[in-house]
Amino acid sequence: MTVVDSLLAFVVAATLLTLTPGLDTALVLRTATAEGGKKAFHAALGINAGCFIWGAMVAFGLGTLIAVSEMAFNILKWCGALYLFWLGSQMILRPKQTLAGETSSSVKASNWFIKGMLGNVLNPKMGVFYVSFLPQFIPQGHSPILWTFSLVTIHVLLGTLWSLSLIYATRPLSHILRRESVVKWMNRATGGIFLFFAFKLVLSRR
Repeated sequence: MTVVDSLLAFVVAATLLTLTPGLDTALVLRTATAEGGKKAFHAALGINAGCFIWGAMVAFGLGTLIAVSEMAFNILKWCGALYLFWLGSQMILRPKQTLAGETSSSVKASNWFIKGMLGNVLNPKMGVFYVSFLPQFIPQGHSPILWTFSLVTIHVLLGTLWSLSLIYATRPLSHILRRESVVKWMNRATGGIFLFFAFKLVLSRR
């Protein structure tokens, strides 16, 4: 496989992966609706940071541990499931009902960045996926470390474009989506999605 072939094949595969509805999409949509575009973008940046963390672990061999060690996989799996369960429960039991009183403080901005990052880093399936997925697109004779980070960068750029599309898609309907009843429903619906992914993660295997 040539360099061009590898890049084109990866772009197609990564685009399909990015567009597949999942936890990241739910988090960005919910945050854009209930918190605004700026905080949704912070969450997207956190998700991207999680991708780079997994990319670094794969590039330097640490990701293989998650793929081959059942204990390491299970520890990370349960940590991720508990985190998603806690986050989902908070959204269901204590849903945000209004944007009143919201500020753009760096503390709250960093909170959404951290939530996005943790949701990605604490998902062992992401690590296993990167370990099994990325090497297939590294041309023979090229640096695995350089190519791993290059492929992750492409994945992150695609993810950023998708997140921005989701954020801007909510703007025309912002006057409807930010009504108290809609915000409350959106939080509870997203919380239910998070609980679903927590349950799915508990049942997952390497």
